[in-house]
Amino acid sequence: MKKVFLDTNIVLDLLEKRLPFYINASKIFYLAEKKQITISVSSLTFANLNYILSKKTSINEARQILRKLRMLIDVISLSEKVIDLALNDLDFKDFEDALQFYSAMESKQNVIITRNQRDFPKIDIPIMNPEEYLASI
Repeated sequence: MKKVFLDTNIVLDLLEKRLPFYINASKIFYLAEKKQITISVSSLTFANLNYILSKKTSINEARQILRKLRMLIDVISLSEKVIDLALNDLDFKDFEDALQFYSAMESKQNVIITRNQRDFPKIDIPIMNPEEYLASI
């Protein structure tokens, strides 16, 4: 089964139903629901999602949403190695993107899906936006 790493923005597209991005995000999650792919995110994504959702809903609602989400996705822990790789890679302007990238690399994901492709290097692992990924399968 293909291992698909999602950047936080794709998960937010789904949870916040952000148009026009929601449609492709929901298609990707549908593939996971049907066990055609495995979706992974970094543990950092859950922290970011909780922060964002808690600003728009109650803490209880945010946690309930995240518990449901957790049933569909694997969570990749941030290891010392990932943090060290991100700290030492000065090609990344955004430290969070470096953490996401190295989380995906260290967990041997097949692809990273993000809407911010320009923020990731074009090496070692395909970086696709949702539309490109869906067209490729």
